[in-house]
Amino acid sequence: MTKEESIERFERYLMGEKRSFNTIREYKSIVKNFLNFINKEPEKITIDDIEKYREYMAIEKKYSKQTIYLTMKALQVFFKFTKREDLSRLKAPKRSRKLPNYLNENEMRQILEASKNNKRDYAILMVLAYSGIRVSELCSLKIEDVDFFENVIHIRSGKGDKDRMVIVDSKVMSAIRDYLNDEKRQEGYIFISRKRTRITPTHVERIVRNYARNVGINKKVTPHVIRHTFATTLLRNGADIRFIQQILGHSSVATTQIYTHVNDEALREIYEKAKPHY
Repeated sequence: MTKEESIERFERYLMGEKRSFNTIREYKSIVKNFLNFINKEPEKITIDDIEKYREYMAIEKKYSKQTIYLTMKALQVFFKFTKREDLSRLKAPKRSRKLPNYLNENEMRQILEASKNNKRDYAILMVLAYSGIRVSELCSLKIEDVDFFENVIHIRSGKGDKDRMVIVDSKVMSAIRDYLNDEKRQEGYIFISRKRTRITPTHVERIVRNYARNVGINKKVTPHVIRHTFATTLLRNGADIRFIQQILGHSSVATTQIYTHVNDEALREIYEKAKPHY
């Protein structure tokens, strides 16, 4: 099997595993770069080849620990796909636990205000801002997944192939309803492009980036940053960590724990403002 065939079949394998659009894109790119560097057919690759690539990333390319971690995880999956059990048990370095990037409430409010003249974009941003769902989940939403009476969005086969229910504010439902009424649609995917096809994560990323830039926010803003913003805001406003875990669709509370560090910063800010001055 050639390198090109391996990458093509690996992509189909990931789709069959119901991996997210972003994961498929990332893993495919990682494996392609690795195979080009090693320049061997997959069945001839050795553990020494992988170690050589790891050293190249760390020493020559000076990639971060996070990038190397993601690369090793992608290669684990690839070698599992190629049935190379001897290589699929690769040990990835410990993942760095950086604090997530997020917006403050005023910045999020500015982005929402800026999008109000475009009903579709406003509905997209309202869903992201008030539900914290993943961009791949947003793109897969169908009209039948929304309960307008109960203010509930049903996420079908989210990450890990798990369904979950997300409660949202009535303002979100109004934004979706206004957009769909304008489109005169009652079935199919909620968010579509001008070509009348399902909107893609790349398209949503561009929408988010453009509105952030238009209101003068210089930091990098993505749908995932809005997801972090939602979780951080919930925690700052007193939500229980297990509630946040459930609404975000994390399989383990350990993944959600990263937001407690953000909350420590909020507590420090409150203390500095409210501390006594004896």
